[in-house]
Amino acid sequence: MAPQKIFAGPRIRRIRNAKGLTQTGMAEGLGISPSYLNLIERNQRPLTAQLVLKLASVYKVDPEELQGESGASLAALKEVFSDPLLAGELPGEHEMVEVVEAAPNAAAALAKLYRAYREQAGRLSDLSEVLATEGRATAISAARLPVDEVREAFEERPNHFPALEEEAEAFHRVLHADEDLAGALKSWLKREHGIAVRVLPAAIMPNWRRRYDRHSHRLFISERLSVADRMREIAIEACLIRMRVAIMAEIETLKLTSDEARRLARFELGRYAAHALMMPYRAFHLAAERARYDADVLSARFRVSFEQAANRLTTLGREGAPGVPFFMLEVDSAGNRLRRAGAQGFPRRSFGGACPKLCVHAAFAQPRQTLVEAVEMPDGERFLTLARTLEGPQAGFNERPRRTALLLGCDLSYKDRLVYDVALSAAAAETPVPVGPSCRLCERQGCLARAEPPVTRPLGLDEMVTGLSAFDFQ
Repeated sequence: MAPQKIFAGPRIRRIRNAKGLTQTGMAEGLGISPSYLNLIERNQRPLTAQLVLKLASVYKVDPEELQGESGASLAALKEVFSDPLLAGELPGEHEMVEVVEAAPNAAAALAKLYRAYREQAGRLSDLSEVLATEGRATAISAARLPVDEVREAFEERPNHFPALEEEAEAFHRVLHADEDLAGALKSWLKREHGIAVRVLPAAIMPNWRRRYDRHSHRLFISERLSVADRMREIAIEACLIRMRVAIMAEIETLKLTSDEARRLARFELGRYAAHALMMPYRAFHLAAERARYDADVLSARFRVSFEQAANRLTTLGREGAPGVPFFMLEVDSAGNRLRRAGAQGFPRRSFGGACPKLCVHAAFAQPRQTLVEAVEMPDGERFLTLARTLEGPQAGFNERPRRTALLLGCDLSYKDRLVYDVALSAAAAETPVPVGPSCRLCERQGCLARAEPPVTRPLGLDEMVTGLSAFDFQ
């Protein structure tokens, strides 16, 4: 393999300037012409191995210093320009490399300034939530990515779409699918639209769950998916075709600001419609009441996954036939929040969902086990929560599997209607786990799990006392 050429012009120039040398003076020391050194400094000539050795011996330059700037500077600059505020200013990879190479201190300063901006934006957001809980609305806003805009739109409204529910029930009646919904959907797609469904090996579809080929009128599904997930992908495609008008009408009500956000919302509503088709409202609501909202029983009865049944539980908000108002939170092992929804909207202000003491984080240590807890917020509001890990698509031998955890919650007053009540002893129900909305908004003293100081209190900097938390406050 040919050795990689080293273009280190800006670094050579910085070394020369730091030593107070002219190009002529450095060129004499290296035994080259000033014009050749000028070409090197302008990255028009690479460094040779002889020149690297000469720099090391004459000017005591560490050869490692010439191999390139730290990748951390380039990564930090990429993060800066990925912000929605700078979406129209995104430079190319080569341009960012040039900035890091030519002005590393300026690039580091820009990254530091951006981190400060993000920190202040986070604090403003936290303070906005605090004021909102006190009934004082704020107009704090910031540029958002389309995915963030869509998530907020779905989190803030009830996870129930009456028009899609009615369309799904009508579609289910048309299919006459009593036992084999997947088969009925395949037949409908072929009969009505000439679309054939095929399951393909992972080697042919390494990066896709579902792909529709418009030229051959074939819908390809990855073999990595479970049977329940394959059925959902087929149902999504069918619903996007049959319910196109109803889905577009719902998208309009969300008042999204970009085409990309509307496309993401279309997928989310397609998944909602698929769940409504796989688990029709009337039948699912009746079964949920009889099974006391046991997600495992419901998943077996409707031939769906635990995740699909739990997701459907958060949509039972039909007027005249409501279910227990569950809300849902999905996180990965790093604590990133992937989805939040609820039958009455996700209770972000009263529940938060970012407390590290919630059982959804402990679920990763006990895969496939359902953990049930009663929790209490600082204001005294109590919730019943249950958490369980979810397995992603089937991973190959040399791949790390995708695993997330799902939390279902509802007000503790509904516990008598739930099968999960048996997992709570009388003592556990009376003395719930003390949690908070998030560390920045929680004022519980002496919390062992605290990761950040609250924005509502000044830090307590007493050199004579050290508290249980890493962030003591007054």
